[in-house]
Amino acid sequence: MAKEVLELAHVEKQNGVHASKDKDGNAAPTIGVRHCQVFILFLLIFLAYGIRVTLSVAIVAMTDPSASINPNVPTYPEWHDKSIVLSAFFWGYVLPQIIAGWLAGRYGSKWFLLGSTALCGSLCIILPYMAAGLGSKGVMVNRALQGLCQGFLFPNVHNFLSQWVPPDERSRLGTIVYAAGPFGTVIAMLMTGVISASSYGWPLVFYLYGGASLIWCLICLAFTYNSPAVHPKISEAEKYYIEHSLGHSEGKPDHKIPWKSIWTSLPLWAILISHCGQNWGFWTLMTEIPNYMGHVMNFNIKSNSVLSALPYFVLWILSFVMCFISDALISRRILSISIARKVFNSIGLIIPAIALAFLGFTPADDPNRAVALLVIAVGFNSGVYCGFNVNHVDISPNHAGILMGITNGLSNIFGIVAPLLVQFLVPNEEDPEQWKIIFFMTAIVYVCADIFYIIFGSGEVQKWNESGDGKENKSP
Repeated sequence: MAKEVLELAHVEKQNGVHASKDKDGNAAPTIGVRHCQVFILFLLIFLAYGIRVTLSVAIVAMTDPSASINPNVPTYPEWHDKSIVLSAFFWGYVLPQIIAGWLAGRYGSKWFLLGSTALCGSLCIILPYMAAGLGSKGVMVNRALQGLCQGFLFPNVHNFLSQWVPPDERSRLGTIVYAAGPFGTVIAMLMTGVISASSYGWPLVFYLYGGASLIWCLICLAFTYNSPAVHPKISEAEKYYIEHSLGHSEGKPDHKIPWKSIWTSLPLWAILISHCGQNWGFWTLMTEIPNYMGHVMNFNIKSNSVLSALPYFVLWILSFVMCFISDALISRRILSISIARKVFNSIGLIIPAIALAFLGFTPADDPNRAVALLVIAVGFNSGVYCGFNVNHVDISPNHAGILMGITNGLSNIFGIVAPLLVQFLVPNEEDPEQWKIIFFMTAIVYVCADIFYIIFGSGEVQKWNESGDGKENKSP
């Protein structure tokens, strides 16, 4: 049944007809239950990224006795392994990705999202105590466990989107969810800088984010459902619109996983390579911008947090511009999904690469130019949200969670490598010549990743989406 509905939906799409009305002629609401589900996911990613990045700013205050006006706030100036501490999150993060995608496809996403967020929030609350009792090694263990919890998020979120978001709304609704990451980064960096410099000190940041995560779990428990088929209050028109657009009418069918076809799929490898390049650059900048601002540009903790957050605020704003343009180009048939994904992926990687190359030649006495180039490098990176980042759902809606688990798990190995590489290549954090190596290397990685995606990427549903015995569709 699902296959026949998928074929009918494809024919209607080719003819410009959209399944926006149910069998009784009732139109699906422009704003409906699917948007409520997306907003809950937005809050989740907002908090998850906040928990991830607070330490990037807080560790400056944690190791600087003069950062807070309150002398009773604990500090640890003896820590000389900061980059290792910052990479510890990814030690756990890469482990559960593929199994998380498989579990999401088999059992649904709700309870995995709720359980992993509850545990991650609890770990966030106890981090200051582990720092006091166990030192930097205790923080490493705490962050690795937080990473293990958050390793369940993106495969489950991707699976969730594959159940709730129609193809013509995929760029904008998917971007709303994932753009919560940079928005959460902005707020977390600003809050962490202000609170760390206050009399409350850096521990309050972890208590706030941990508590907010537990509140989110209550919201998830009350309002989140795995699919339109099990939502008790969704209208029949909206339910029909979502399910008909996605090509199934009774929830997600139980598909066997075509592992061989998945691992030999060039479109998936294109996503994986692009994801690896993106994560190399994103997490290099995310974890090290505060150090660069503090040691090369000599900004204090408050100015540092504001200027470190500015690029991610621009990224968040531009992500909405990008997604609406992308969806408009696709829905009006100006660009195919394949071409649109490649165009916006190139915007998201090539423009930042150029900016980073120029940043490498920026002298330490020109902070305005450095900040402007960082804003460009991070801000235009928003293009990838309409590029490879939603491409998993394009090529295989039935296995989107597993595909995200594969690419997110393997690509985030670079979240471990990037801070460690900075520790090795930048032993003197005040030397701009050493930072130049990092910026040039990141620019090259961005360009190579995008070239591979342009050549081998696709926006077409692959034949193995329905079964494991087909070969991939060719794509323009």
